[in-house]
Amino acid sequence: MSYYSNTYDTSPRRSTPLRGGGWHRLGNALKTTVLLAGLTALVLLIGQRLGGARGLAFAGFFVVVMNFASYWFSDKIALAMHGAQPLARHQAPWLHDMVERLAARAGMPTPRLYLLPTATPNAFATGRSPKHAAVAVTTGLMELLDRRELEGVLAHELAHVRNRDTLIGTVAATLAGVISYAAQMLFWFGGSMLSRGDDEEGGGLGGALSQLGLLLVAPIAATLLQLAVSRSREYGADATGAELCGDPDALANALLKLERGAEMMPYDRAPATSHLFIVNPLSGGGVMKLFSTHPPIPERVRRLREMGGGRAW
Repeated sequence: MSYYSNTYDTSPRRSTPLRGGGWHRLGNALKTTVLLAGLTALVLLIGQRLGGARGLAFAGFFVVVMNFASYWFSDKIALAMHGAQPLARHQAPWLHDMVERLAARAGMPTPRLYLLPTATPNAFATGRSPKHAAVAVTTGLMELLDRRELEGVLAHELAHVRNRDTLIGTVAATLAGVISYAAQMLFWFGGSMLSRGDDEEGGGLGGALSQLGLLLVAPIAATLLQLAVSRSREYGADATGAELCGDPDALANALLKLERGAEMMPYDRAPATSHLFIVNPLSGGGVMKLFSTHPPIPERVRRLREMGGGRAW
């Protein structure tokens, strides 16, 4: 299999040093710390409400195990969930060359390339570090974008790897999933737990209401904590990716195409990983937009147009 060939300007782009160094990395680290601390606290709180001191200890052990698994196997987990297959060089040599050039400009190892067999145009990056990273593109992406736009998308994904966004995204998704699952357990097995809470705390109706509040608030709080960082990471990857490829307008054009493609052909194979993709693969409007893992495409495009001098292609 060999993917379509298209005219493409291979002349060198500007090679100015990428921004997003010291202060950007520090800000990203602080946001990551707040996110993980908040999600971990929610897991421990639910564990305590489910089983007292024993539940708290179990929740702490569970968080450590899940974070360990997410750290060491995040790339394999994400790729397996979507049925991604390795994309060999002979299948798309020009694509491998493009990724190698971008990785060299970013001063990082070349990530492995994978293909997702779906017509929905999208892409994501995963891995715990630049040395253990992978970038996956869909067949729909390869067919929809020209090479200039495709380079912008790949630069965005490499920016996520360079900014260490891929690891925190996987860990956050894992913890958020644990919180949602624990809340469901509290809902289905809440009767005995409420009785235990009443006996221990003498709360009566108050104890029951506090359990109900935790049931309702915990998943929402977990989602909001995750979104607060996920959205800012997308803006950061757009900016770094635009500098990396030297063509902000190409990335802006690609985002507009990908948004339309996702609306026409939503992709919901693994909703928990929707935040990994360059555009939200899930369909949803109205109130659901408030809980989107991605910032609005028009705002992302506006910022990129400003970087590119306001040109529209």
